[in-house]
Amino acid sequence: MDGLNEVMLKMVDFIILAAPIGVFSLMGAMVVSNAGNASVFSALAVYTLTVAVSLLCLIFLFYPTLIFFFSKMSPKRFIRAMYPVQLLGFTTSSSSATLPFNMETLEKKLGISEKTVSFVLPVGATINMDGTSCYQAIAVVFIAQVMGVHLDWGDLLSIVALTTISSIGTPGIPGGSYVILTMVLSSVGIPSEGLALILGVDRPLDMLRTSVNVTGDATVSVLVDTPDNDKV
Repeated sequence: MDGLNEVMLKMVDFIILAAPIGVFSLMGAMVVSNAGNASVFSALAVYTLTVAVSLLCLIFLFYPTLIFFFSKMSPKRFIRAMYPVQLLGFTTSSSSATLPFNMETLEKKLGISEKTVSFVLPVGATINMDGTSCYQAIAVVFIAQVMGVHLDWGDLLSIVALTTISSIGTPGIPGGSYVILTMVLSSVGIPSEGLALILGVDRPLDMLRTSVNVTGDATVSVLVDTPDNDKV
């Protein structure tokens, strides 16, 4: 059994070492095939901007609005307290790595009860991936447009449903959404090779969507932690 574990670990090490070469080859092939086609690269810039703006709207508009209407906490206080957590999520690209600091921030800086934090945040770090779901939906539509795949309303609804459901099982680690995104692409008939188009710009977007994910987890904790919960 120990020998089998050693073999598996060696295989994983080899895959990790070979992955950058594979990604570079995929990106290189895509760049060469689109050489001279400036529209592809301008579209990639628009895609990057679209994802970034959408994620920032979640952080600075959607979540504060929920807190303003459904809790007694000031959105300004929430954003100010969450900034270090968002920064840690941005640098680590891992919701799981940010979890302990997120819990500490909610308890000590925002006064959320330990009972609420200890239940909501661990669950949220696994199934509440708002940023990932938003990114995947935009990425699938972008890849379909570049690859010349027509999407009707049924396909778009399927993409929304699939990205929402699949984000629940996305690992809270850097690059954890790639495998899930490949499955979503295949399910709507889009060649998975198109994923190579967005790999070059995905790292900063991965960092940003992690900030969204941890902020979403904290928002749910604030909304759940009402005075009535203390009576339960």
